[in-house]
Amino acid sequence: MTVIVNTEQDQAWNGPEGAHWARHQDRWNAVNGGFDTPLLDAAGIGEAHRTLDIGCGAGRTTRLAALRAPHGHAHGLDLSAPMLAEARARATAEGVGNAAFTRGDAQTHPFDDGAYDAAISRYGAMFFTDPEAAFTNIGRALRPGGRLALVCPSDPALNGWVTAMASLRGILPVGDFGRPGLPGMFSLAAPDRVRAVLAAAGFTRIALDETRAYGTWGRDAADAADFLLATGPGRHLMERADAATRTRARAALTDHLRPHEAPDGRVRLLSTAWLVTAVR
Repeated sequence: MTVIVNTEQDQAWNGPEGAHWARHQDRWNAVNGGFDTPLLDAAGIGEAHRTLDIGCGAGRTTRLAALRAPHGHAHGLDLSAPMLAEARARATAEGVGNAAFTRGDAQTHPFDDGAYDAAISRYGAMFFTDPEAAFTNIGRALRPGGRLALVCPSDPALNGWVTAMASLRGILPVGDFGRPGLPGMFSLAAPDRVRAVLAAAGFTRIALDETRAYGTWGRDAADAADFLLATGPGRHLMERADAATRTRARAALTDHLRPHEAPDGRVRLLSTAWLVTAVR
């Protein structure tokens, strides 16, 4: 059984945030799904490959990896019990029998040495308390020559949800959503930091390619605003505001998002990420 050392994230993803992501998984896939194909292509998953999905959440990328390896296996690891329950239910409903899911901490999970041909993560590798320890442990789980492929946010200013939330400064006490190199969403945004962590963990042939994808955040501007304000950062700010301030914030965010409505009304925002690849 994994010893959980990343206790702050464990509490967060087994509380309201994990429940929110599990409940709104289809919406989150609409937001982040544009990175799925580049991620899986970069991992080079073959028909018999064994793939480890780090921070798998509700298991969308795990199931896609399993489908690429009909004679192999995909294993998703995450801290969040609510999201893992959703992952297992969806794998069963979709008939993906070669995917399995485990609750655990990537920094300490007792992987078998060389058990996997590839390790992937879509927005699941930014929150380690000790990134070097986590990637060393992940590297040990890969066979020699096994590939690592990650999608992680790059410059905050190049991500539409950040600029949308930043538009609320002056109404809500909006701060930084994480700075490159520091713990949080943007901990792997600085390329030199990524290279240093992965090299220290024993990886070679480290490469970062900037990748962009539009995600759908809502049916229209008002719906997208409600969704953003219900996510972790938005909820944290709104819970500390009075009713009048919450109303002002919702209206201001809706106004900011309205120019992003497509002809069908849907709000699409650009996300910019690093597609990180490396070899054990």
